Amino acid sequence: MNILDKIIEQKKQEVAEAKQKIYLAELKDAALFNRKTFSLKESVKSSSGIIAEFKRQSPSKGIINDNADVLEVARSYQKFGASGISILTDSEFFGGKLEDILKVRSEISIPILRKDFMIDEYQFYEAKANGADVILLIASCLSPEQVQEFTDLSHELGLEVLLEIHTEDELQHFNKNIDLVGINNRNLKDFKVDLQHSVNLKNQLPKEVLSVAESGIYSVEDFKFLKEKGFNGFLLGEYFMRNENPGIAFEEFIKEVRN
Repeated sequence: MNILDKIIEQKKQEVAEAKQKIYLAELKDAALFNRKTFSLKESVKSSSGIIAEFKRQSPSKGIINDNADVLEVARSYQKFGASGISILTDSEFFGGKLEDILKVRSEISIPILRKDFMIDEYQFYEAKANGADVILLIASCLSPEQVQEFTDLSHELGLEVLLEIHTEDELQHFNKNIDLVGINNRNLKDFKVDLQHSVNLKNQLPKEVLSVAESGIYSVEDFKFLKEKGFNGFLLGEYFMRNENPGIAFEEFIKEVRN
């Protein structure tokens, strides 16, 4: 069993437990459930294109930064020009929690991506109730039919969808209602990074689709390479989070990119 399989098995247990603690009707009654969401699609097109991530740890890197404060980091990301913020909410493998989104929602005015392994309808209602604007669908965890169903549900809830793919076969998961397509430069099964592989996949998508380069962007040179190849958005987490002050690291990155 690879790490992705382990994560999905754990996620199934977590969702089952969550359903017993907070019923769907309670999520629908949450104060944030009916708020008007922000559009990541529009934000990526009109600003830096960078979706800056808050991530405490990962299966491949272990602890990245367990001291940073999510609210302080989120404010800095917005201040220095992030198009959106990605917040990991998986606890077991990434050290995240839904409360992180709730904590920052009223303090920032840019889109928040709930980054998690979405396998059940319940999680989408959780996302909306806690203040997310966008959800991640990982093709390697889902069938094309599930991607379509979850996309439809997301849009019913006013949420946008970022579909993540890594292989040519996963291009089949794309449908015309997807808002953005993320191409993971890192293989989730063996964690190897290949930027050119991502470029090749991007070139097989319809030209009008907004593409987001995800993971494995370790330098301004990597960023510029992917931008020159036509990517619209860039999801960076570890690059900033491995610094003692992720907000300052983001500010310095933005300055270097603009220079």
